[in-house]
Amino acid sequence: MTELGPDAWPPASIRTERLVLRESEARDRAALIELFASPEVGAYIGGARPRDELERTVPEVPGRRPAFFVVDLDAAMIGMITFDRRDAEHPGPARPDAGEAWLGYLFLPEAWGRGYATEACAAALGWFADTLPGEPVVLCTQAANDRAMRLAAKLGFTEVERFEAFGAEQWFGEWSSVTPSG
Repeated sequence: MTELGPDAWPPASIRTERLVLRESEARDRAALIELFASPEVGAYIGGARPRDELERTVPEVPGRRPAFFVVDLDAAMIGMITFDRRDAEHPGPARPDAGEAWLGYLFLPEAWGRGYATEACAAALGWFADTLPGEPVVLCTQAANDRAMRLAAKLGFTEVERFEAFGAEQWFGEWSSVTPSG
């Protein structure tokens, strides 16, 4: 993933029909701690983190970095979306061109089942395609995570392979804004 220069981050807020994707602010700290402390959210990502640890370690303004979006509904954080560089040591298929953008997202359980993740991730992928044209995005999730598998399909990710890691089958897919010709 090409680095995001100062002209690309932070972007203007991205507005969808119901949501706003924006840069993190101090008011998001409590919701971010709730997100990482939630047993439901942690079910497929290695478990919930201890709340006392999060209270000590989460900065006053969490997620203040390029390609970290807060997903806001009615002026309250309901989730987050990130694009991080995937390194060659990260679990998944060995790819000689490692370094592609890795889509990550987490939503509070009360926001599940309403299409917010689809709406927000589609908007974030649109931003990514405009900002870094032609760069692929990868996604990895446990194959048993039905919600994540449905979201990957809705967003247009295609399966590259499945593999074992963290004691479970993982699904690895790729998305590209470039339409193959043929």
